[in-house]
Amino acid sequence: MAATMKPNVAVEDVTFEDQQKINKFARNTNRMTELKDEMEAKKKSLQNLQDASDDLMMFDDDSLLIPYMIGDVFISHSQEETQEMLEAAKEALEQEIKEVEGRVSVILQVLGSLKVELYAKFGNNINLEAEES
Repeated sequence: MAATMKPNVAVEDVTFEDQQKINKFARNTNRMTELKDEMEAKKKSLQNLQDASDDLMMFDDDSLLIPYMIGDVFISHSQEETQEMLEAAKEALEQEIKEVEGRVSVILQVLGSLKVELYAKFGNNINLEAEES
C-alpha cells in the first residue's frame, strides 16, 4: 500500500522531505504486512507443535521410539525425550513470536507519527489508510 494523492484538489507542494516521509510510510507498511504473515506462520507452527505434544501424551506405551524430524532427517527418541524436544521448540517459537510482535509495535509507532505529520500537511488530499483486499 502506497500513499496516494487525490486528483483535482488543490495540493500543497510536496517537498523532498515529504516524499521521503511518504516513502518511509510505504516501506514500513510493506514491512508490517511481511511481519504479520511471518507471525501467522509462526503461530501455525506453534499450534502444530502443541497438537503433536498433545498427541504424544495420549500414547500408553513409554517404550515406543517416536520419530522426530531434525532438518531433513527423522531421528527416533523415547517419548520423554521427544516431549522435551517439543517443549523446547515451543518455547523457542513463542520467543520468536514475541520478538516479531515487538518489531510490529515499533513499526506501528513509526506509522502513527508519520500519519500525524503527513495528514497535518496534506489533510484529506492524501490517503494513508490500508486497502482491504
